[in-house]
Amino acid sequence: MAKKDDFKVVQAGAVKSNSPTAVALRVGQYAVLVIACLLVFIPIMVILLGSLKTDDFFSNSGVFQFPDKLEFSNYATALSKGNIFTGLKNTAILIIVSCAGTIITGTMTAFVMQRFTSVLTKVVSNLFMIAMLLPNISMQVTVFGIINKMHLYNTMWAPIILWVGTDIISIRIFIQFLNQISVSLDESGIVDGASYPKIYFTIILPNLTPAIATVLIIKFVSIYNDFYTPQLYMTDDKLAVVSTALYRIMNETTIHWPVVFASIIICILPTLIIFLFLQRYIYSGLVSGAVKE
Repeated sequence: MAKKDDFKVVQAGAVKSNSPTAVALRVGQYAVLVIACLLVFIPIMVILLGSLKTDDFFSNSGVFQFPDKLEFSNYATALSKGNIFTGLKNTAILIIVSCAGTIITGTMTAFVMQRFTSVLTKVVSNLFMIAMLLPNISMQVTVFGIINKMHLYNTMWAPIILWVGTDIISIRIFIQFLNQISVSLDESGIVDGASYPKIYFTIILPNLTPAIATVLIIKFVSIYNDFYTPQLYMTDDKLAVVSTALYRIMNETTIHWPVVFASIIICILPTLIIFLFLQRYIYSGLVSGAVKE
């Protein structure tokens, strides 16, 4: 039963919520949201308008001026001459292989670290924490030397190994979800004669579907936006990805800005579409498992 004092507190809170200070705070919050939206959408609108202009009209018009004639040929030029199509194809290959490797190695590592508590797993966990604290740039000379000695330079395997082997964040996400999966399920499988590999494939992996979806989205965006790794380890034009192909277009002697803007729009579309369809997995996956009830 609720006490009278509780109703008084609720009524006092309702009165305070209608006070001038509370109204001013709400207006301020909405103002900040509107400004944030404008900061995000205005550059995109400028790029979209610029991608539909001719070179002459682009040079002689304002950034917000709508073109007299829509020049969709800029997109065709970006896909063919701008090497964007090759970049999209190579990026897709890298994403598929890297995401598959991350899911396999990440879930297996998380399964061992969460289910089998020993001195070794604690040491490995601490080493992971130390690795997360080290800046990546400080290890690049050593890593580049190792990649070169393995004859993986200028191949797709160089970034794949780096993206799969250094993804500690994904392991942490899988461990959070494993904390919610009861150990009694493993024990039931052992009683029925199941081995640990069978428990992993039949019990653990299916129950990690939300975590896998979250990791896939984060990994996709991370690889898609990564410029440093492909630029350093894949200098051949045939191995260009989206980010490096766009960079090379902007480094040409004569820069056709409408084509550059069209390339940017093409590069934005895949991540935008995937985010719109799978955003609920991002929000639910990042917070799920973080709090134990």
